Amino acid sequence: MTELIFQAIYSGLLQGGSYALIALGLALVFGTMKVINLAHGELVLLAAYIAYAVESAFNVSPIVAIPVALVVVCISALLVYLLVDRIKKDRELNSLILTYGIGVMITNAILLIWKADIRSTKSAWLQDAVVLGPFYSMRSELGFFILSLVLMGLLWWWLSKSWYGRAVRAVASNRDAAKLMGINPRTTEIVSFVVAGILAAFAGVALYSYGVIQPPLGHALTVKAFIITVLAGVGSIPGVLAGALLLGVVEALTVTLLSSALQEIAGMGLFLLVLFVMPNGLFGTAARRG
Repeated sequence: MTELIFQAIYSGLLQGGSYALIALGLALVFGTMKVINLAHGELVLLAAYIAYAVESAFNVSPIVAIPVALVVVCISALLVYLLVDRIKKDRELNSLILTYGIGVMITNAILLIWKADIRSTKSAWLQDAVVLGPFYSMRSELGFFILSLVLMGLLWWWLSKSWYGRAVRAVASNRDAAKLMGINPRTTEIVSFVVAGILAAFAGVALYSYGVIQPPLGHALTVKAFIITVLAGVGSIPGVLAGALLLGVVEALTVTLLSSALQEIAGMGLFLLVLFVMPNGLFGTAARRG
């Protein structure tokens, strides 16, 4: 039983890496625009289906589809931004309604193009087992977990050191003050959506490489990303990573020790618990100041 628990924890940590990429995209957009993009999970799912389409059409590894997924998802993210940017009144509420509708449209487009069948990769190389001591995983799980850490490190460097990264942080902190410093908020918002699209593209290809995908998955991914953002607290990349790993471990232990039917309930239970005990999140602003 002990070995089974440790294996579940290991699997949950690997799964949490992909969750972190999804949540970072959602948190980045929310930080700059105070808008929760309810179509974000569908953009991740779109990248996963592009990986499936490329693999099926050319009989190649889903990894080859990453450039195509990047282009399609980033363009889609920009289109979402252009629609959200047209909202001038009650932006927070109306953007929720708009992005939810966009998410439904993307899901139905996926249904029309790729049907409702469950899809998974046929790449034997990606599905081969990798043994690290007593722990087992697929090569794709471990590989994309490492890639997730690299991408999060690059994002942290970009936000900390680059001009556009600092501009994004300035707009997220105080939009009016950022304008006084010569920063164009609209430009930083576009950059935020593009970066969120890049993260979504990698996360989608990762999910397809080691799991199964189906059209309803997009909404569930958005919910997970929102849960992780609340767990982390707004403005903390390490917090997002920690929240994603925590959610992955809780889900894996629930599936292992209880039932797979309780996986989503466990995530929501964790969300409500943290929201009740620590409203600012595990690594929220108030906690960091303290």
